[in-house]
Amino acid sequence: MPSRTPNFLFINVDQHRYDSMGHTSAGRVKTPNLDRLAESGMRFEKAFTPIPLCCPARQSLLCSQTPERHGGVTNYRSGQAVALFEPDRPLWTTALAEAGYRNAYLGKWHVHPDRTPLEYGFHEYVPENRFPYLRGGTLDWSDPRKIAALGAVDPGPLEGSWTHRMADACIQTLKPMLETGKPWHVRLDFPHPHLPCIPSEPFASMYQAKDLEPWGSFKDAFKNKPYIQKQQLRNWEMEDWGWKQWSQYVAQYFAVISQVDDAVGRVLSFLEEAGAMGETMAIYTADHGDMAGSHRMMDKHYVMYDDIVRVPLLVRWDGKIKAGSVDRGFTSHYLDLGPTALEAAGLPIPDTFQGASLFARMTGRGGKAAASVVSTYHGQQFGLYSQRMIRDRRYKLVWNLTDVDEFYDLQDDPWELKNLAVGKAHAALVARYQKKLFAELTRLKDPILSESAWMRRQLGTPGRKLERAAR
Repeated sequence: MPSRTPNFLFINVDQHRYDSMGHTSAGRVKTPNLDRLAESGMRFEKAFTPIPLCCPARQSLLCSQTPERHGGVTNYRSGQAVALFEPDRPLWTTALAEAGYRNAYLGKWHVHPDRTPLEYGFHEYVPENRFPYLRGGTLDWSDPRKIAALGAVDPGPLEGSWTHRMADACIQTLKPMLETGKPWHVRLDFPHPHLPCIPSEPFASMYQAKDLEPWGSFKDAFKNKPYIQKQQLRNWEMEDWGWKQWSQYVAQYFAVISQVDDAVGRVLSFLEEAGAMGETMAIYTADHGDMAGSHRMMDKHYVMYDDIVRVPLLVRWDGKIKAGSVDRGFTSHYLDLGPTALEAAGLPIPDTFQGASLFARMTGRGGKAAASVVSTYHGQQFGLYSQRMIRDRRYKLVWNLTDVDEFYDLQDDPWELKNLAVGKAHAALVARYQKKLFAELTRLKDPILSESAWMRRQLGTPGRKLERAAR
């Protein structure tokens, strides 16, 4: 048990790529405050989302269960039937409230279409619609390409922008909490850099499209890859886009990240000036990444590339977490952060939780990191399409239940361009990772194995998968 019970500042954002911070992009993206957070605490190099999709990921965060276990495998109101995530289950936020924490939630929710955080262990809630994204203008929603590439520039002053109004509201929420001396947990959930990207000045002019180099995967020809990847470009009506178009989006995407960084800096500076960082575990992370033109794709959906499954995870707790430390082990972060908070608070971890606490790893007390991580996907607004991924330091296997599998050597092919699952040359290695994935899905009690003999045979029996992708 820790010597003192920490407060929790949990800053969450929507769709932030791991490689889009200053310290992970060789300075390509300007995030001085996130860099300072990393330098003052611990950064996790291999944090992965359990699913690269907003609603089910956020639901997993609350209950520390995979989407397949809690049942919310797609976003609600997306054209697919989905089980709603009700609060009648063990949640770490509820456990904190029962232990005397004062919990507040500001910003994007995306856990239940009708219920609010007030039914999930929080005492205060300021919804995201209190912070409009665009003032004095409108977006043309008739063409998704315009939203992606053009977005908009917020014409108002930075002080009145959605990011900085959220930061100010967070500070106003924190002030009375600091005065009581009682433990608190504040969740600040920014709805961006998820598209459409609407930065304010001076950030809107910070990055010039002409100066940005293409991602290393930009020229992917989708050879021997699942049919849906090339089809996705047509679904978005972007199959003819070149880097000239995509660089406009990336410039705005980076601009919004830098603007969020500036807002985060305000909150951290407030706590520092209040002398509260020694009693506060500050966390910054995201639900998933953004393709942002990688493989010429928008948003997420239908793929398990690192662009969307690998996320930032920065944790600071002065006096407890060594400044500048780096954790290179794997974490399924949305499963692991709930148990981490409970252990840090000296509270029991429910048996229903599937995640593992990171507390020992954070505080230098050892702690065993997993050698690999699993992520899943079940389709979204373009129809159902189920996948399971296992990734370790060198290799990644993606089991596509209705198409060709994918297998990448991340050491030789970090941009995941060459699918080694097709053909015989790597058949033995692919089979070994199929067994690893089978074992992990069994451990996680994934119903695709426990309730479907057909799928269990497909993954667990050598030779039951097609070897060639559709041409």
